[in-house]
Amino acid sequence: MRILFVGDVVGSPGRAMVDEYLPRLKQKYKPTLTIINGENAASGKGITEKIYKGFLDAGAQAITLGNHSFDKKEIFDFIDDAKNLVRPANYPPGVPGKGYTFVKINQIEVAVINLMGRTFLPPIDCPFRKADQILAEVKKRTPYIFVDFHAEATSEKQAMGWYLDGKVTAVVGTHTHVQTADERILPEGTAYITDVGMTGPYDGILGVEKDVIIQRFLTSLPARFEVTHGREQLNGVVIDVDPKTGLAKSIQRILINEDQPFFSI
Repeated sequence: MRILFVGDVVGSPGRAMVDEYLPRLKQKYKPTLTIINGENAASGKGITEKIYKGFLDAGAQAITLGNHSFDKKEIFDFIDDAKNLVRPANYPPGVPGKGYTFVKINQIEVAVINLMGRTFLPPIDCPFRKADQILAEVKKRTPYIFVDFHAEATSEKQAMGWYLDGKVTAVVGTHTHVQTADERILPEGTAYITDVGMTGPYDGILGVEKDVIIQRFLTSLPARFEVTHGREQLNGVVIDVDPKTGLAKSIQRILINEDQPFFSI
């Protein structure tokens, strides 16, 4: 069992990197399951049905989201029917969509769970207690459980990793768009990384036009964020899983850009 996860795809530059490199990554790593975080895929905020289906056509079997899940209003028209799309599970009751899904590949089922942190993000339900509720259900069906924890604070991400150590296959952090170099297998067998990083512009600030962000820091005035264009990058991880236990055996970072080209991986 091998899981390939591609970090936050930002705008059309990120989608172009997925189109170009995902087939090559799948050929190289031969993952059993491929997951993409697509919450920034439509112009830097949100996702559309066309983009969602495009990721599936490109080879992903599950798409996770985050705090920008509902920024594109059309998502309300298709999210309930999108069986491979998961938004944060700890949104309050009554929010459209679902917070986890099961992906079946051959005779193997993998649970893909999306949770969102509360530190420096909108106040929603507790992700830790929601994780407990979900695990009580999904463990009845499968030991393979992947968690995308979309959170701002490093401490909250690390806390979730330790909280779920030995209970899930992997806890990978998303949202902050900068790949961290702390990938590891925790003592009880859960793969962990604080942030997988982003897929999209290489020369912006978190994918946004850098001059706009700099001016905002200089002036403290509001600014319209625009996805920048130019050089591009792809960030991700590959996780190998013990088929007997559902726990992780290894986790490897993927970083593709002009300084770290694909052939050097």
